[in-house]
Amino acid sequence: MNKRLREKKLKSFPIIILCFLGVILLGAVLLTLPVSSASGQWTSFENALFTSTSAVCVTGLIVKDTATYWSYFGQGVILALIQVGGLGVISMAMFFVTVSGRKISLFQRSMMQESIAAHQVGGIVRMTLFIFKTAFIIEVIGAALIMPSFCSEFGASGIWMAVFHSVSAFCNAGFDVMGDKSGEFSSLTYFSDNPFVIIPVCLLIIVGGIGFLTWDDIAEHKFRFKKYRMQSKVILTVSAALILIPALLFFLFDFSDYPIKKRICLSLFQAVTPRTAGFNTVDLSTMTSTGNLIIIVLMLIGGSPGSTAGGMKTTTLAVLAANVIAVIRRKKSPQMFRRRIDDQTVKSAATLLIVYIFFTLAGACIINTADGAPFDLCIFETASAVGTVGLSQGLTPSLGVVSHLVLIVLMFLGRTGGLTLMLAAANGSGVELSKRPMEKINVG
Repeated sequence: MNKRLREKKLKSFPIIILCFLGVILLGAVLLTLPVSSASGQWTSFENALFTSTSAVCVTGLIVKDTATYWSYFGQGVILALIQVGGLGVISMAMFFVTVSGRKISLFQRSMMQESIAAHQVGGIVRMTLFIFKTAFIIEVIGAALIMPSFCSEFGASGIWMAVFHSVSAFCNAGFDVMGDKSGEFSSLTYFSDNPFVIIPVCLLIIVGGIGFLTWDDIAEHKFRFKKYRMQSKVILTVSAALILIPALLFFLFDFSDYPIKKRICLSLFQAVTPRTAGFNTVDLSTMTSTGNLIIIVLMLIGGSPGSTAGGMKTTTLAVLAANVIAVIRRKKSPQMFRRRIDDQTVKSAATLLIVYIFFTLAGACIINTADGAPFDLCIFETASAVGTVGLSQGLTPSLGVVSHLVLIVLMFLGRTGGLTLMLAAANGSGVELSKRPMEKINVG
């Protein structure tokens, strides 16, 4: 009886947050150990905590170059944290419970449902097993596709590099181990015009970012788009638009000085990676102000619900756009694919937009005050953190303790904030026993 009472009191979203915190702290402790650094020295808890948070929140912002600072053990810890953070702490725990043959309670199934943003509890165990099996297969295929290019350049160490980058790309983390070969903080600039690396990495990012429910729709209905859930239709449509339109803009305005092959590779990659992946194939400081603004917007939008990606989510953008169209056309409710969107979803989407913008601006103001960094660079870093992206214009490693703590908080909020808001709304009763008098107010 007491156990049931505790389960009722302890709602699932605080448990999810506590699990994230626990994994982050465990990772930070492991990364402080001498065995984790290439030099064999102790790492400060601040740097270890920053790296662990970035890995679990699949962000990719770093204060120490992953390849040159961390040992193979440290890189292995980071990769494990990325995998756990990408697939979800609760999902990972429930997966091991499932394969061990233990019975899963209704409360645990409910937590799994919320963790992967599923619509119902029924079939949640099957869905979890499907997610992990599919994720493993995709990561193996991704590693196999990019391994020849890495091995031809770097020899046997290319095997580990291919595995690391495949998992990092699929989980939309943006961590790389290229620094030892092509310079610190270089990301994938070494392969900027190599389609045999760029295209597989882009596909890994896209597949990891479209969401687990969309995978299920594709697996069940194949290419019969009309039979997909409305959410999957929205995700695929918006994702395609957020790749093609920015890629065209980058191609026309930012990379016009490059040869056509490299220009196409750079434009495509820079359209895909800001959606929470965090890799880059070009020095971002050389891009135009318009290009950087497009990247900031893409970073805030992020991936899709129930995916390895962070950010506000593509569905949030779609709901807000549909609401704008509904207002312009004087419709009572926004509609997408001949389905009506309820008012609570619109309110949640608007709230998420305001929350993410507030976090971005507030964090930038604090960093600008604490370190005196240019405000446009601060905006870029905070948008990258709250969107769990990891793209950087080189500011993060030079920041002080206060600014690093701000980025840690933003990364954590970016990974759990939207989820917490949605679950808090879902856990509310939604019943008003009385209503206040209504009065009109002019807007706009």
